[in-house]
Amino acid sequence: MKTTNRGNLFILVFALLVVMLGFGMVIPVFPFLIDKLGASGSALGILVATAALTEFLFGPIWGSISDRIGRKPILMIGMFGYALAMFAFGIATKIWMLLVFRALSGILSSATITTTMAYIGDSTSEKSRGGGMGILGAVAGAGTVIGPGIGGLLAGGSLSTPFFVSALLALLSLLLVALLLPESLPVEARAAQGQKIKLVRFGELWRALTGPIGLLLLVAFLATFGTSNFESVFGLYMLKKLDYGPEQVGGILTLVGAIALIGRGLLTGFVTSHWGEPTVIKTSLMVGAVGFILLLLANTYATVLLTTGIFTCSITFLRPSIHSLTSKRTTVGQGASMGLSNSFVSLGRVAGPIVAGIIFDINPNYPYLAGAVILCAVFLMSLIWIKEGQPAPNASPKTF
Repeated sequence: MKTTNRGNLFILVFALLVVMLGFGMVIPVFPFLIDKLGASGSALGILVATAALTEFLFGPIWGSISDRIGRKPILMIGMFGYALAMFAFGIATKIWMLLVFRALSGILSSATITTTMAYIGDSTSEKSRGGGMGILGAVAGAGTVIGPGIGGLLAGGSLSTPFFVSALLALLSLLLVALLLPESLPVEARAAQGQKIKLVRFGELWRALTGPIGLLLLVAFLATFGTSNFESVFGLYMLKKLDYGPEQVGGILTLVGAIALIGRGLLTGFVTSHWGEPTVIKTSLMVGAVGFILLLLANTYATVLLTTGIFTCSITFLRPSIHSLTSKRTTVGQGASMGLSNSFVSLGRVAGPIVAGIIFDINPNYPYLAGAVILCAVFLMSLIWIKEGQPAPNASPKTF
């Protein structure tokens, strides 16, 4: 029977925590670094989208490579590259340098996240695998919650400090992996060298839009496209409107992360089981649109905290509910449908920040006005497309 001893699990948990903590730590810093280097919303939007795009493209590639050569080498590549990218951020003096380093960070950190989950799959029995994945999910969530607060505090003295701290943590993680973590994938279990590397198939994504779950996939894309307006330019918006620094922005984003973590971990199942996914999706879209408008009216730290809390509460249930409903109404298999749903979410995370950054430079209020309009439009679409009791033909619904 497969088992993962506690030492190995600790190393994996630490490696993932380093990556997710690093992500969280730099989120409140990027807007101020962008502003310091003389750029604005467009550059910030591209910076955010670059990471999302590289993760989307390279996650499947790293997973396939690790199937062929083992998990440990890929983990080490990911941690070393991540440390290198974080250090480079700290010494960057030009916008183009940030973009190059952000792409490098996305490419290599996706190796760590994907391979960490694959390691758990190799090393655990089917019975205990859910627990292992749950621990990794909780750690990833914790990293994104506490990261912004830590990053904001560290950036109070120098904007480079959070990047250097992230780089040191990544090097420590690399050392632990190199010296203490055994390989989890035996040579005899590895994929053949001639097997093709998995790539994102855009043709399949396009064809999926005409399938039984096509409308739900479109809703997943549009909803993510709209809500990403909040995340991508929030720090820059707070800087321009209220003259907030990284400490204040980090504190707000920590609250956002905590609400999201509690909502997804403890409340999503309760909410969807009592009201059903269609109702939750529609309510989240409408309240999210209102939250965008309220955020535009907020002009004190207390009201910003309140309005971002309302907005986060609304959208916390949105993505899991869309995934759950897609799973219930699919006719193409659970794995395929979840892969498609995540792909359309990733595309929304790429397109949304780019558009938000461009229109931010026209008027800082426009990304949030656009977000409200998009969520209202998707809400109206959902009234027609998403109704209770309409499973896809020949589907095999599952209750989550």
